[in-house]
Amino acid sequence: MEILYTLLIILGAVIVYSLFNWYRQRKIVKTLTQDEFIANYRKVQLIDVREPNEFDNGHILGARNIPMTQMKTRLVEIRQDKPVYLYAQSEIISGRAAAMLYKKGYRELYHLKGGFKMWTGKIKAKK
Repeated sequence: MEILYTLLIILGAVIVYSLFNWYRQRKIVKTLTQDEFIANYRKVQLIDVREPNEFDNGHILGARNIPMTQMKTRLVEIRQDKPVYLYAQSEIISGRAAAMLYKKGYRELYHLKGGFKMWTGKIKAKK
């Protein structure tokens, strides 16, 4: 019985932690539909946070590849005075990237609803 209580406490902690992160992320980064994303993505910093091999297989036209794994070391490539549009395969990784950028002082952060897997616009792939 004691094991059951321990498991319930751990499960509760995981749920609370997940809800906290979800709520925090909603305050940090604004989610844009594809149409909203397309409306301005040529005027902002468009960053693909997927790994280089994923980027090479296809990415949104005009995007720069700064993988989440390299984000801390490549922050100097991202201006704080311009909006940042992020995307990954799904919203999870782009949300984490936004949280990291927010901690470093970036405030105009947006990401693509559904991520790249839901993108139906123009893409570019290396041949």
